[in-house]
Amino acid sequence: MEPVDYALLGLCIVLFGSWCVNVSIHFLAIIYGKWRLTRKLKPAVPEELPGISIIKPLVGVDPHLFDNLETFFTMKYPQYEILFCVQDELDSVIMVIQSLILKYPKVDAKLFIGAKSVGVNPKINNMIKGYEASKYDLFLISDSSLKMKEDTLMDMALLMKDKVGLVQQLPYLCDRSGFSSHAEKIFFGTQHAKMYISANVVGINCASGMSTLFRKDLIEDAGGLASFGKYLAEDYFLAQAVLDRGYRVQLSSQTAYQNSGHYSLISFHDRLIRWTKLRIATVPTTLFFEPIYQCFMLGLIMSFVTQYLFDWSPLVFFLVHVLLWFLLDYILISVIQDGPLPFSKFEFLVGWLVNELSYFSLIVRAHWDPNITWRNRKYRIRWGGISTRISTAPEDNPLEKK
Repeated sequence: MEPVDYALLGLCIVLFGSWCVNVSIHFLAIIYGKWRLTRKLKPAVPEELPGISIIKPLVGVDPHLFDNLETFFTMKYPQYEILFCVQDELDSVIMVIQSLILKYPKVDAKLFIGAKSVGVNPKINNMIKGYEASKYDLFLISDSSLKMKEDTLMDMALLMKDKVGLVQQLPYLCDRSGFSSHAEKIFFGTQHAKMYISANVVGINCASGMSTLFRKDLIEDAGGLASFGKYLAEDYFLAQAVLDRGYRVQLSSQTAYQNSGHYSLISFHDRLIRWTKLRIATVPTTLFFEPIYQCFMLGLIMSFVTQYLFDWSPLVFFLVHVLLWFLLDYILISVIQDGPLPFSKFEFLVGWLVNELSYFSLIVRAHWDPNITWRNRKYRIRWGGISTRISTAPEDNPLEKK
C-alpha cells in the first residue's frame, strides 16, 4: 500500500470543495434571480415617494440614443428631474436633448454644458455640474445606452428602505440582432449574472455604474462625488462608501437594459479586458481566484482531482461538468430574460462556447498591457484602484462604458 500524500490529499479536498461552492453559486443565482427579478412590488402612494435626480452623462449620438433618452421622459413617477451633462458645446447630442425637452415640457429636465476637472475619471468630470445642481436626496447615475421601463424608477425607489443606501440594476441587454449582440447578451445573462447576483445576496461589493440609485447624504459624507474622480472604477468605490457607513446594497427587480446602437465582438471584448484590468487593480485577489472559476479551467482541474479522490474517469467527469454548467447557464439566462430568448438553443450554444473559450485570451491580453486605454486616453492603475493619466486626447468621453 502506497503512503498517503496528505498535502496533495488536502489540496484535492479544497479544490473539490471549491467546485461544490461554484455549483452552489449557480443554484443560488438561479433561485434568487427567479425570486427577485420576477417580483412585482406594490405601488406606493405618490406623496410618500421621494424625489429623484437622474444624472445622465452624454457625448455623441448613436442610432438608438433618441429612443433610449425618451424613455426617461415617459416614466411614471411623481417627482424626478433629469440632469443632462455634456462637456462639449459643439456636441450634436445637445440637439437631441433640446428636442426632447421641447417635446416633453412638463418633465423637469436641464442641460449642463462643460466638464469640471476633479480627477482623471472623465465620466465623473462630466457629471459634477449636474450632481452639484441636483435638488433631491436621492440621485441616479444612468449610462446613456440604457432604456427604461415606465415603472423602473418606481421599482428602485420602493427598494430604498431604511438602511439601504444603494439600489442597482443587474446589467443586461435589450434584444438586438446579430451574433455579437447575442454573445454579449449571453455573457451578461450567464457568467456576469451568476457572480453579480450571488455577490449581492451575500453582501459582497459587486457594483456596476450603469444604473445606480444612491442616498446623496452618504456620498456627501464620503467627500462628495468629486472625491471619487481619482478612480476609474468609481462605481466600486461609491458602493464601498455606502457599505462602510453601515448601509446595504439592494438589487432592483428590473434589469438595466443596455441598448447601444453600436456594437461588435471586438468592442465587447475590449470592454471585458478593461473590466479585468480594473478588477485586478481594485481587488487583487481576483487575479488568483477568477481563472479557476471558469467552466473549462475548473473542469480540467476537477477531472484530475476526482480521479485522485474517487477514481472517476477524468473524461466522463469533464463532459458531465461542462454539460451541467451549460444547462445551469441556460436556466439562469432564461430566468433573467423572463420570456422567450431572441436566439435558438444552437445559437446559445455557439455564443456560450465563444464566451467561455475566449476567456483565456482575454486574460492574457489584460496582463500583456496592464495600462487601460479609454477613448484614446491611457491610464495607469495602481493597487487600490487610484488612477493616473499617461497620455491625453483632444477630449474626454464619459459615454464610453468601462
